[in-house]
Amino acid sequence: MNLYLTKTPDIIKPFGRDLLWHVNTSENELYLTFDDGPVVGVTEYVLDILKKYKAAATFFCVGENAMKNPGLLNRIVAEGHRIANHSFNHLSGWKTANYTYYKNILKARKYIDSILFRPPYGRITRQQTLLLKKRFKIIMWDVLSGDFDNRNTPEICTNNVIKASKPGSIIVFHDSLKAKKNVLESLPLVLEHFALKGFTFKKLPDGKIE
Repeated sequence: MNLYLTKTPDIIKPFGRDLLWHVNTSENELYLTFDDGPVVGVTEYVLDILKKYKAAATFFCVGENAMKNPGLLNRIVAEGHRIANHSFNHLSGWKTANYTYYKNILKARKYIDSILFRPPYGRITRQQTLLLKKRFKIIMWDVLSGDFDNRNTPEICTNNVIKASKPGSIIVFHDSLKAKKNVLESLPLVLEHFALKGFTFKKLPDGKIE
């Protein structure tokens, strides 16, 4: 039994009113995001797939990985995608003191120039949210592919995304070693499916904090 939801229920979203769960749009647009990279042996293949389908995406990078793989980080940006902050050491906000959590995110910002931040595991406290929203846009999601779960097959991950996505959906994949098989096999199927339906794939806006 999965301990996560592939589709974020609308009833949850008002409790995280300072968090972005989806993009309001009347167009057939989807927002692909990739967490936990950049990782050699995965991220470059994800980029190749996105290029083939002329799809833009947002990469929520772990600072430690960005520090170790500057070439991949530069490639992400050079190919028209957006980089965003996923903390330096992939910390859970529920298990981390507020000051330590905030300091870790600022450390990641030395390598990742973005005001977009996604809490690892989606776990962040109300107090941490109030502190971070002064300097960051906090991004969640409304569709989770489940590619990180080794009980899932690429087909399951593909179906998770196809069934749950709608215009403006923020979709989570992972460019990590753990998710490698699922993401590399599922991503082309998702892109093909929605491209045939006239959808475009965009990176998240990285504007000023309102």
